[in-house]
Amino acid sequence: MSKKIVLAYSGGLDTSIIIPWLNENYNYEVIAYAADLGQEEDWDKVQEKAYKSGAAKVIVDDLKEEFIRDYAFPTLRAGALYERQYYLGTAIGRPLIAKKQVELAQAEGATAVCHGCTGKGNDQVRFELTFQALGPELEIIAPWRIWDIASREQAIDYAKTRGIPVEATKEKPYSMDGNLWHISYEGGILEDAKSPARKDMFKWTVDPMDAPDDPAVISIDFEAGIPVGIDGVRLDPVTIIERANDIAAKNGVGRVDIIENRLVGMKSRGVYETPGGTLLFFALRHLESLTLDREVTKFKSLVSDRYAELVYYGQWFTPLKAGLDSFLEDVMRYVTGTVTVQLYKGNLTPLSRYSPYALYDETLATFEAGGDYDQKDSAGFIRLFGLGTQRASNRMLKGND
Repeated sequence: MSKKIVLAYSGGLDTSIIIPWLNENYNYEVIAYAADLGQEEDWDKVQEKAYKSGAAKVIVDDLKEEFIRDYAFPTLRAGALYERQYYLGTAIGRPLIAKKQVELAQAEGATAVCHGCTGKGNDQVRFELTFQALGPELEIIAPWRIWDIASREQAIDYAKTRGIPVEATKEKPYSMDGNLWHISYEGGILEDAKSPARKDMFKWTVDPMDAPDDPAVISIDFEAGIPVGIDGVRLDPVTIIERANDIAAKNGVGRVDIIENRLVGMKSRGVYETPGGTLLFFALRHLESLTLDREVTKFKSLVSDRYAELVYYGQWFTPLKAGLDSFLEDVMRYVTGTVTVQLYKGNLTPLSRYSPYALYDETLATFEAGGDYDQKDSAGFIRLFGLGTQRASNRMLKGND
């Protein structure tokens, strides 16, 4: 009986040629696993192509709700932006796909798992750290690190000689990856950091200069740092991100063009569209300003950076991330309320913030008379707050005598 392997299958050129390659070189019975994270695909055609490429079994799994609920929204709650700019749309999808591969392999009696990532990217790490954490008994095969195919042209030729349908051309302007949270663009013409991204490249967001002349307004409802509704209507996670994507994309919100530091050591240029995610991050940040105290806010910024690194590095299933999630569940329990945001030609402006747990007290903040604040108290506070500085200054003055 032939051995079984579970391949993370997208329907693209790379993963399609991996199927016959595994058949020919390892005599594997290939189970092609396609994860629907909200990318626009004809899943019937994806399934058909996998069988034509030689797969013994093809599974298409709708993971949209789990992806947003258990991966995107916890990352949002953490405020995790890699290098303060990247919303981690690709990075949060890989551990989910890899987790499902492991579960499928264990259910089907497979002895190995496989991905189509190159040896230069971050995704190979994200897949394999998850495999190691959840299925350490499984063999990992990464064809791009071991086969003789060295270019897209060779990959296309390999597919054609084996009768695999090929829609790709040998001219590749850039690489795209999408899901319900974002679309990423990299490689090809984008590798020239001096050149701006082409206007016709963007598939999702309106160019801010072409956005409507009238602003749009939306209210986001949160409970414990997690979005739960829009404009007062409670909604499921997928519907929330779909509606946030729609209004933000129409108003030119969510484009990022960055040079980022890859985990494997090189710098790369990435262009991203994350319309709904950008809107939700913005709204949550303003709700936090109303509900988190100063010291938690300062410490959470450190947690956000570290959390973003863990996600970017593929360390989703680690003790540290689990510990940070526990911390965030605790400190974010009062981040509940509503933020109303105006969207206008790529810009976001907070219009109102409300929380039943707000720490903001108008009677304390007011410049008008009254309230519980006695301004005379500030004199003693300033003397004590500056005591250390005063002592250090006196020492310096004595040393100069």
